[in-house]
Amino acid sequence: MRNTFVGVDLRALQAFVAVCETRSMTEAARVLGVTQSAVSQLIAALEREQGVALFDREFRPVRPNAAGRILFEQAGGLLEHAQAVSHNVRTATSEGVSSLRIGCVDSFAASVGPFIVQRLAERMKTLSMWSGLTPILSEQLANRELDLAICTDATLDPRRVELRPLFSETFVAVAPKAFCAEHPPRNFHDVVRELPLLRYTGRSLIGQQVERLVKHMNFHAPNRYEFDDTDPLLSLVASGFGCAITSPLCLWQSRAHLPDVTVVPLPLTRIGHRDFYILTRRSEWSAMAEAVSRESIAVTRDVIAPGLHAALPGMPAHLFDTHAAEAEAVGNAASN
Repeated sequence: MRNTFVGVDLRALQAFVAVCETRSMTEAARVLGVTQSAVSQLIAALEREQGVALFDREFRPVRPNAAGRILFEQAGGLLEHAQAVSHNVRTATSEGVSSLRIGCVDSFAASVGPFIVQRLAERMKTLSMWSGLTPILSEQLANRELDLAICTDATLDPRRVELRPLFSETFVAVAPKAFCAEHPPRNFHDVVRELPLLRYTGRSLIGQQVERLVKHMNFHAPNRYEFDDTDPLLSLVASGFGCAITSPLCLWQSRAHLPDVTVVPLPLTRIGHRDFYILTRRSEWSAMAEAVSRESIAVTRDVIAPGLHAALPGMPAHLFDTHAAEAEAVGNAASN
């Protein structure tokens, strides 16, 4: 019986997957934090272990052969399962002292993030919160640099990543309070005829989403000013320089400028919403994702929405839609 089972070295399998994904031994070594020689040795050991070659070495960049493609299709699940087993063993022996790495889009990290850290502090030994753009956070989750990611889009392999709806927020238009006092607008069309429209950069998802909304509503506004962050954008609106379309979380993130801006009505449309999701690797951190979801919804409902309505009376009545997340939570509870 000793020779009837062919084992798989997980470190070698991880190196194999990295080479397949990066199409380069050198890049795979960089991703894994080892030398190229170490990656080559792991691949050679894996091929000896399996008794077959796994790459077509006549081609550049490197690519898996037929056997390699079969292994690559199965490798993700094997590595995810091994990671889940390791995680479950660790948490079983050290309940309440785990480490958690959360990645969030900037507006979530700056608005909801501090509340999440406070409410999870007693459960975790260490907690790290990173912020960044959705594509970067998704890649970091896939590369195991993050345990949980809160993003506004998800394009990762659903066989490896679980996606949970969190909430959606309604886009809102803002203009200088002084300008609107002198020239009361009927709608945002009136504002963009007089003031430049300040935009988020197109490299961000919110910038792309706002641009779709601008085109959908036929706002004729030249693209002259773009910003990565909400703070300079809202500062310029407050100073009277221009107007903008942004979101409730972004407004809360830069709430120091709210006394000098006012909300201008936008037509209701599904395009005028930004969706948030919680991403985890399959079979990992499911309970924590549900806890983060509950806490996030509570913060938007009990803190951020009332605060924005108090600061900006013209805000839409329903800033956040949590129905999808709440329906999934009910479904999870029923299945358990």
